[in-house]
Amino acid sequence: MRKNTKRFISLLTAGIMITSAVTGCGKTAATEAPTTEATPTEAASLATDVSEDEIEAPEGFHLVWHDEFNGTEKRLNEDDWNYETHEVGWVNHELQEYVPSEDYAYVQDGELVIQPVKTETDGKVSYVSGRVNTQNKHDYKYGWFEAKIKFPKGKGFLPAFWMMPQDEGFYGQWPKCGEIDIAEVLGDNTTMNYGTLHYGEPHKQNQGNYSLKNGDFADEYHVFAIEWEPGLIKWYVDGEQYYETNDWFTAVDGEEEKPYPAPFNQPFHVILNVAVGGDWPGDPDESTVFDDRAAMKVDYVRIFQKDEYDENVEKPVVELEMREPDETGNFIHNSEFADAEDLDDDNDWKFLQLNGGVGAAEIKDGEIIITTENAGDEEYSIQLVQPEMPMYNGSKYKFSFDAYADEPRQMKPAVTAPDENWIRYFPDTPIDLATDWKTFEFEFEMTEKDDDNGRVEFNMGAQDSTATIHIKNVRLELVEE
Repeated sequence: MRKNTKRFISLLTAGIMITSAVTGCGKTAATEAPTTEATPTEAASLATDVSEDEIEAPEGFHLVWHDEFNGTEKRLNEDDWNYETHEVGWVNHELQEYVPSEDYAYVQDGELVIQPVKTETDGKVSYVSGRVNTQNKHDYKYGWFEAKIKFPKGKGFLPAFWMMPQDEGFYGQWPKCGEIDIAEVLGDNTTMNYGTLHYGEPHKQNQGNYSLKNGDFADEYHVFAIEWEPGLIKWYVDGEQYYETNDWFTAVDGEEEKPYPAPFNQPFHVILNVAVGGDWPGDPDESTVFDDRAAMKVDYVRIFQKDEYDENVEKPVVELEMREPDETGNFIHNSEFADAEDLDDDNDWKFLQLNGGVGAAEIKDGEIIITTENAGDEEYSIQLVQPEMPMYNGSKYKFSFDAYADEPRQMKPAVTAPDENWIRYFPDTPIDLATDWKTFEFEFEMTEKDDDNGRVEFNMGAQDSTATIHIKNVRLELVEE
């Protein structure tokens, strides 16, 4: 997943203020976004043994709603929560059916448990899970939204703590309406958390990630949060900020953009769920178990707000930081693999193992050597990438490299746009690798808008062969402006 390399300049001006209170968020003349009539937060009405005085608010915030899941009933309090119903494959080719039952989303031992279940009947496997939300019960515009969660572990699980608008049709259906993903942890990579913003037409996303140096999101509880104010959203894990963005938009195709900071200037509600299978996590495999390890456990959900918010903000000016080529015209850094750089960091070359891919990469003797133990479920399961390629609209490029494999096999190079919904500047192109060095050259024209974060990719996953691949002399050159 990408790391955003753009620099954003926020232009904030004094002016109209929006005032929040324990009873919800108000509407001002500065925005046409819908307002909410959130249920008042009263300690006596909450099924909890934690008093509001015991909850420490972030500096400058006050508590507006919380659920500590300490009620005596197994079923969630439906004055606060809605159980959702959705068929198999409703989104993202997911495998689970969401059923509105306390068998799959329930209160137990002071926490919310969302438990996916696998069944097999006459040889046919099916999955059921839980998904709950606070829509039309606790919807807020701006604030600090946090939850303490222990995530499930296992191939094919995609649990999430996220937010959608109270009125999803106000700016238009997804993604125009906007989506805020506070925490997503893939079940087969439970030391990495992703925070993502979805918006726009065409669909865009901004994403950051947080990797644990010690511990595991599936073995212990961690606190995940966003701080959302007009024109700026920040993401946190255990109080440490790891990402922020202020660059987004929304529009209907063929029309002008809605006034910034739309669509993130309307009330949103909280959603908690565990998906099974689908486009991102891939399907469960023989290692996936559906016992307690498959459950997402939520200790609490808490929402805080400031007394007032200044909504008079302007859309940031985006300054692209285009990489300069070397003296030979090559944009690739360490193109001849002369330096044995760190392949795990976000600088220059990076080796990735995703969706079941297991392998290793080593820079040695002027080449990079990629070995594969398990090819994984996706072409990008074994992947070598370098970001920050400058892509100029209307320009022609030459992409070239030398490669061979220990046994004949395929590889798929590409040049992609991680900041622009992964569109392809140069499409995924299968090439046949022989057992001796061969030079591959491709030319392509960049027809999209300027981008300072194109990404060169070598995709080696989801193949029958796991033969070792050797690559050297990688070049990306601008041949015609």
